[in-house]
Amino acid sequence: MTQTQAHQTRALIEEATKKSGLVWVRGAGAGGAGAAGRALWHVWHEGAPHLVGDGPGEQPFTGLGLADGAEATVTVRSKDKGGRLVEWTARVSELAPDSDAWATAVTDLKAKRLNAPDADRVEERWARECRVLRLDPTGPTADLPTDSLSAAPMPTPATTREPIPAALPKLLSRRTRKPRKTAKP
Repeated sequence: MTQTQAHQTRALIEEATKKSGLVWVRGAGAGGAGAAGRALWHVWHEGAPHLVGDGPGEQPFTGLGLADGAEATVTVRSKDKGGRLVEWTARVSELAPDSDAWATAVTDLKAKRLNAPDADRVEERWARECRVLRLDPTGPTADLPTDSLSAAPMPTPATTREPIPAALPKLLSRRTRKPRKTAKP
């Protein structure tokens, strides 16, 4: 790979990842090359995406094989069409909570974190209970697979398979009508 190709590859990875709200990440030990990744929100900061998770109320990293120094495969999809744009290999680095790199990354992560229950103390909670990971791009992009890589969704208590209540359609279609005002002579 020439230096120009390396710069173009790096620019493609950076631009696609910055514009995407989610990246699909799978660690080296997470089911092999054909396994689907898990969608994780991130912030592009100082040349790499940064993730926060593995704590209460945050995105889970368990089962992905995202250990410090491990390799991971990152798939970036188009924000508007949902199709895969680029897939690349990353080296995982776990940032220590007392480091300057952690502090600057967490500042950007905090700004992007939606609906944090403890927004004023989220940095303290992340330092105490969560992991902050940096995914440094390494090498060229991979050829995109031809199969779908679809997987069953993770089990969660937030979903239900129960039928809707029988009265719901009537409640939704009922309109409250206000009496019309008539002009006085």
